[in-house]
Amino acid sequence: MRAFRLVLAAAAVSALFASGARAQGEPSQPQGQSAPSQVQQAPQVTQPPAAEPRPIPALQATPTNPLPSALPQLGINPPSSAHPPLTAEQPPAAPAPVPAAATAVLPHDLSPWGMFMAADIVVKAVMLGLAFASLVTWTIWLAKAMELAAAKAGATRALRRIEASDSLSEAAGSAAKKGKLRGAVGDLLSAALTETRRSADLGEDGIKERVAIALSRIEARAGRAMARGTGLLATIGSTAPFVGLFGTVWGIMNSFIGISQAKTTNLAVVAPGIAEALLATAIGLVAAIPAVIIYNVFSRSIAGYRALLSDASGEILRHLSRDLERRHRAAAPASRAPAPAAAVSLVPAE
Repeated sequence: MRAFRLVLAAAAVSALFASGARAQGEPSQPQGQSAPSQVQQAPQVTQPPAAEPRPIPALQATPTNPLPSALPQLGINPPSSAHPPLTAEQPPAAPAPVPAAATAVLPHDLSPWGMFMAADIVVKAVMLGLAFASLVTWTIWLAKAMELAAAKAGATRALRRIEASDSLSEAAGSAAKKGKLRGAVGDLLSAALTETRRSADLGEDGIKERVAIALSRIEARAGRAMARGTGLLATIGSTAPFVGLFGTVWGIMNSFIGISQAKTTNLAVVAPGIAEALLATAIGLVAAIPAVIIYNVFSRSIAGYRALLSDASGEILRHLSRDLERRHRAAAPASRAPAPAAAVSLVPAE
């Protein structure tokens, strides 16, 4: 009985050593030569092996804040897509090659002069024509404004002098400068005096009618002379926008041709032609808008000038009517004077 207890104790000690060696990954060393034979007869008491860590699957996505891996036996969940395990830093990916058209840059000189120099020959011709039309517009404005101002000032002074006169001859003398009648009002006075002198032996009604016709023709001629050049302003104002539009269409057509040749819609390819086209439209508007405004201003001014001439014609006709009536009254007493008595010859009676 005592020997059986010793065998059981030795078997227990041997099982403990074997389980410890297996847990450390080393082969167990027997304590004696007789122990193995005895252990085979006794029941072996073993401990369950320790759980091995499970492998952590590799994740493809790597967020910005990775966390270190943890063992599942410590009660920590394995890494997820939000917090993947630490991985070795990878080099940044090389940038994709950029096409040649995308690397093109816009022209450095986008000023009006630079766009004009870079424009097509047709667009250049349109721009030059519109610039010349604008120059003509301002030249007409300067010349016609000075002419119209001088004519209106002279007509106003002559009209005041005519109104202050008592007769046609006195009005002609007061309106004359250095003995000569000048300007449109001077022409009106000269025509009235000439017709009165030619029709001295004719009726009063015929004289008034002929003078009125002559004055109306002089007014029309003076108005046409003052309106000379304003028709060109009307032409420029009505056609310049369409000429600029032609340059715009031509420039946009060249832009589409450039797109088809470059096989890209990059802004560097499209923008220059469109800018040149819009510049042609802008120059057309610059030429047209002042021309229309100046034409309207001159139309009103010329209408006012014609009104001054009409007032002067009315004053001249009034003076003419008074002069004719005075002449008629002066001639009336002479016609009513009695004729001299005929001499009576006394014949002696036989």
